[in-house]
Amino acid sequence: MRILLTTTSYQDTPGPHHDLLATHGWEIVRERGPLTEERMLELAGDFDGFLCGDDGITQAVIDKSLPRLKVISKYGIGLDKIDVDYATSQKIPVLFTPGVNHTTVAEHTFGLLIGITKHIVTTAAAARNGEWLRLTGHEIMGQTIGIVGLGRIGKEVAIRANAFGMKVIAYDIYWDEAFAEQHGVGRCESMDDVLVNSDVVSLHCFLSNETRGMINKEKIAEMRDGAIVLNCARGELVITEDMSEALHSGKIGGYGADVLDVEPPPADHPLLTAPNTVITSHIGSRTHESVIRQATMATENLLRFLNGEAPLAQSNKF
Repeated sequence: MRILLTTTSYQDTPGPHHDLLATHGWEIVRERGPLTEERMLELAGDFDGFLCGDDGITQAVIDKSLPRLKVISKYGIGLDKIDVDYATSQKIPVLFTPGVNHTTVAEHTFGLLIGITKHIVTTAAAARNGEWLRLTGHEIMGQTIGIVGLGRIGKEVAIRANAFGMKVIAYDIYWDEAFAEQHGVGRCESMDDVLVNSDVVSLHCFLSNETRGMINKEKIAEMRDGAIVLNCARGELVITEDMSEALHSGKIGGYGADVLDVEPPPADHPLLTAPNTVITSHIGSRTHESVIRQATMATENLLRFLNGEAPLAQSNKF
């Protein structure tokens, strides 16, 4: 067996997943992802399995990988970079790792929020440069946080928001009434209800044709003046130019994001220099604890399938 391993956090973090992957003595080819479709096309065709991150696994890549490719094991939960429908049509299972990173992403979300409201990044950078800059921030206690997508991560954000004394409202097409009642989460009938009624909007939904660009100029106009937007989901949920314009005008009071529409971004990406932004380099799920959980599950999925056993989680059925 020959396996292509592309996820960098898997490779960079010590842990039992490395020993687990080595148990069968398979040939492991390591690349530093996320890889573009072009690079994947250069590599495709000589592998029995992909152990991948956010690499461009398109129809063309899958076609070139056949007939040898047997399985795609995704490290993580976001499948928007994989053509799952086409993989399904070719009887290629797409495995993934739900339930392994919700804690660390929720913590990162609040790191971004505190960083913005208390000016932590700006003042820490100034102090490092010898400037004693004293800016006045805001408390988040008593503010309303609106969560778009009350799945595993959204729920963890709600729990932590309660601990900070925030009012929590949310929208999700699959509403968990028991959780909402237990944690005092107010139900919104639409995303627009969240936007209109929130001081802080936190995005925790998958990228799809329906959600791509859902935070745009028209939706930003509905929001409260000075609202903060947090994005630890996918950069493409937000129209970059519209968010940058709203930050410069002051309509949006702050943008905290662990994801961008282009990663890594070009030096002139407008959100890198927009006011009141905290941008991190897609590290929201990159903790030692979470990496080990994700990597172990992704590896177990791969090994189980190639050994003729049922994987722990498969996104497609055929």
